Amino acid sequence: MSAQNEQKHLEDLQRLKQFRLLDDDFLTKCFDKDTVCIELVLQIILEKSDLKVLDVHTQVFVENLLNRSVRLDILATDSIGRKLNVEVQRSDKGAGKKRARYNSSMMDVNVLQKGTDFDNLPETWVIFITENDVIGKGLPLYSVERCFLDTGERFDDGSHILYVNGAYRGDTAIGKLMHDFSCTDAADMYYGVLAERVKFFKESKEGIEIMCRAMEDMRNQTLKEGAIDSAKRMLSDGILTLEKIAEYAGLSLDEVKKLKKE
Repeated sequence: MSAQNEQKHLEDLQRLKQFRLLDDDFLTKCFDKDTVCIELVLQIILEKSDLKVLDVHTQVFVENLLNRSVRLDILATDSIGRKLNVEVQRSDKGAGKKRARYNSSMMDVNVLQKGTDFDNLPETWVIFITENDVIGKGLPLYSVERCFLDTGERFDDGSHILYVNGAYRGDTAIGKLMHDFSCTDAADMYYGVLAERVKFFKESKEGIEIMCRAMEDMRNQTLKEGAIDSAKRMLSDGILTLEKIAEYAGLSLDEVKKLKKE
């Protein structure tokens, strides 16, 4: 290993020590295909002790061919067919109301097959776990439901949005869960299921290798995105040839041609 790569590795190890479940890159590795962890989290947040998760995936890309696509941090399916999207946001801006609305709508348009009756649309949840109290009322949870304004009755269309205040620290299940989401050391966590998963990725040889590869992939992705942005700016100027743009941006000619078409 070169001196430069060795330095990067040491920096990655130091960075790994500071990761928390509130960091979405770390969260998605810990929860990927692990139904036990997400099941515990959802049972506590939704106060449904009998909730059973059948399937969970992280970094789920939901494509919209005509307009903006989205990438969901966590998408789970429970035993009665509910679809549950969990997003972790350290930035208040990332948990905006219209972001929640868009996530909810994108889930809807991708779960109902052609020709299927609308009544078969599954119940959906969009759950934002935020580092700060973005709503600002000091509550642990903020439930968002459609209702009839004239009567106050719920509309009951099966669509739910929930904000979880990651800053809440009450002596309750949700308070302890948010404490665990903010921990950098597994030994300080309340819930053993989460602690074991965090410990695996921070302390075991296999887990550390997985996280270091993930951080290297993130670096490469950041560089790729920077190259694409540069190429787009050069294309908008309309001065350089496609060959020169590919050379300067470090992209293939086919990639530049594709960007031009877009």
